[in-house]
Amino acid sequence: MNFIPTKIPDVILVEPTVFGDHRGFFMETWQRKNFAENGIDYDFVQDNHSKSSHGILRGLHYQMEQTQGKLVRVVEGSVFDVAVDMRVSSETFGQWVGYELSAENHRMLWVPPEFAHGFYVMSETAEFVYKCTDYYAPEHEQSLLWNDPALAIDWQLVDGKAPILSDKDANAPVFVDALKFT
Repeated sequence: MNFIPTKIPDVILVEPTVFGDHRGFFMETWQRKNFAENGIDYDFVQDNHSKSSHGILRGLHYQMEQTQGKLVRVVEGSVFDVAVDMRVSSETFGQWVGYELSAENHRMLWVPPEFAHGFYVMSETAEFVYKCTDYYAPEHEQSLLWNDPALAIDWQLVDGKAPILSDKDANAPVFVDALKFT
């Protein structure tokens, strides 16, 4: 596997080695020792799998307690995946990184605890799977407005069309008003 640092050093893009031929492909998606040696030294306690239609944007979400690190990947379709640093004490506080993850490129993104996370579906549908370092706790979940001008996230919206949002995501607070980690 290739572990690629991003402009936010704690967020890591992972490119697995894919072995393929006329029968299909094989790739390793997680191996404790290899990941730990490359800065992702966490235990995972929950796996999630979602399916979304074209134009849906989910996020930006994070938990103030039971913070979740997430190793995310796409098994069908493609998404634009974003992580925002919510740690006040960090040199990259308020910065974001984003990458296209797809079934074709097999990339994964490590989103550490205390980061807001979201994704936008670029394909007709997308199936998104992720491993979490802590359990989902809806009572601790927070949201951050996806299009806050202060963050200026380039979501790579297909044809510039507004995304489809949940009410929670459409009414999330802007970065300046959102809860942050000290």
